[in-house]
Amino acid sequence: MNNAQLNELKQRYVANGAASPATQFADRAENALIWDADGNRIIDFAGGIGVLNVGHRHPKVVQAVKDQLDKVMHTCQTVMPYEGYVKVAEKLSQVTPVRGHGKVMLANSGAEALENAVKIARGATGKNNVICFDGGYHGRTFMTMAMNGKVAPYATDFGSMPGNVFRAPYPVPYHGVSEEEALRGLKMALKTDANPKDTCAIVLEPVLGEGGFYPAPPSFLKAIREICDEHGMLMIIDEVQSGFGRTGKLFAIEHSGVEPDIMTMAKSMADGMPISAVVGTDTVMDACGPNSLGGTYTGSPVSCAATLAVLEAFEEEDILGKSQALGDKLAKRFSQWQQDFDCVDNGRNMGAMAAIDLVSDKANHTPDADLAAALCKKAREKGLILLSCGLFGNTIRFLMPVTIENEILEEGLAIIEESLKELVGSKSAATA
Repeated sequence: MNNAQLNELKQRYVANGAASPATQFADRAENALIWDADGNRIIDFAGGIGVLNVGHRHPKVVQAVKDQLDKVMHTCQTVMPYEGYVKVAEKLSQVTPVRGHGKVMLANSGAEALENAVKIARGATGKNNVICFDGGYHGRTFMTMAMNGKVAPYATDFGSMPGNVFRAPYPVPYHGVSEEEALRGLKMALKTDANPKDTCAIVLEPVLGEGGFYPAPPSFLKAIREICDEHGMLMIIDEVQSGFGRTGKLFAIEHSGVEPDIMTMAKSMADGMPISAVVGTDTVMDACGPNSLGGTYTGSPVSCAATLAVLEAFEEEDILGKSQALGDKLAKRFSQWQQDFDCVDNGRNMGAMAAIDLVSDKANHTPDADLAAALCKKAREKGLILLSCGLFGNTIRFLMPVTIENEILEEGLAIIEESLKELVGSKSAATA
């Protein structure tokens, strides 16, 4: 079927809240390229929202999935366990920087991992409250919607959210929130809303994802670690988007040297196969009783095979080195764009977790969400998938596979430059 036929089916049968606004339908993909149902070639700077750090259909992952399909597709691991689950648990325990010896539970999605992380923290501490941060994003289930630091569009239509969730500022100096102010706000929340004796955990992303790709300073993360220790609370780090090589290390928290009690991960963990994990200190993870964690499909054999193949690719193909090199290239280009365009500001990256802000006034950092939307639309028309994000909707985030070929990267970046020139012009054109 072609794009037009598929769009007709979408409009007739797919719920509005779940339907993509895009009118092109993916037919096949390879590394950083997608071909739609009409045969059009598209460069992918979104990576399935950070899922494809090792690229579309990495050969090692495809082969592992095919091999697993010839053996076992499903048993429910709580009914009849299998090698893949325990091998993934072993590997994640070895590479995840939680305190002490790590133990693992597998789930299906990032939101499900966060839900279970909160369950585990409550079980381990006997306390209920959770503190999260402005701009944070943790999922679309009810508990994670309550934890999100942004209302629209995630929780707008769905009534009251679960209680016992409290908010603190996230340090973003560009938007006027210093590290000192963020820590003051956190300590105030512990005094005014979330009594430490009733608070099980502080949950945060080491680099905001949907909130705009802002990294937390190592000193801020170390301060949170100290606050958690002081009050007997657990530190939960959400690496769903920042994990598996996006920042130049396997996990973003490694840049700080801080060891959390619990970490969550998903997205690029299995190159597109649905799986997530909660990894935590053994005493914390074992606090919950038998059969209290899990689900019908959690840690499916096929997804486990894909995860093990992804981890092999990291070891054999220097994925972390490629991530850092890609980040360096993007940082250099961002710097040039900030010189060439009055609307481009605040280029930033941690490895290949990179972003720019589009503004109408650089001096005042005035967000321009309309321009960000227009840029994404025009880029799509020119054959490039680009995503915006951020509390103010004006951040352009870069989530292309870290394995992207250099010529494809340059082609995509050129489309952005061309689109910006068409939308706002450039300084060189204005002074010519």
